[in-house]
Amino acid sequence: MDSALRILDAASKNYPPGSKEESTVQLAAIALLYLRRIKKLEDFLKYHEEYSDPSSSVPVARTFSTQAEADAWLAGGTASDGELVRIADQGFQVIHLPGGLRFLRTPLPEELGPPGSK
Repeated sequence: MDSALRILDAASKNYPPGSKEESTVQLAAIALLYLRRIKKLEDFLKYHEEYSDPSSSVPVARTFSTQAEADAWLAGGTASDGELVRIADQGFQVIHLPGGLRFLRTPLPEELGPPGSK
């Protein structure tokens, strides 16, 4: 964790203060600190290990051929915050924002390839 925080700190310095990129890197660091604070870091690390293991499967709630199909499902009100979906062979997570539910690009393990390949 300390190594990850140092790397995130160094990465944030590659962007101008206040930029979207710098804010995003800072958000990642804060998320890790929050997980440690609420004593869920071990659960997260276990999830990360499972997610990164190509032999394990990450549960995908729904698969859509097109973005339009996925958007219609999202607008239908049956999606839940945190669900993973596949849209045109790419992974996304449903997230709840102040304006409602949205898709956040979340590559699935099969998109990333074997560990160490990138």
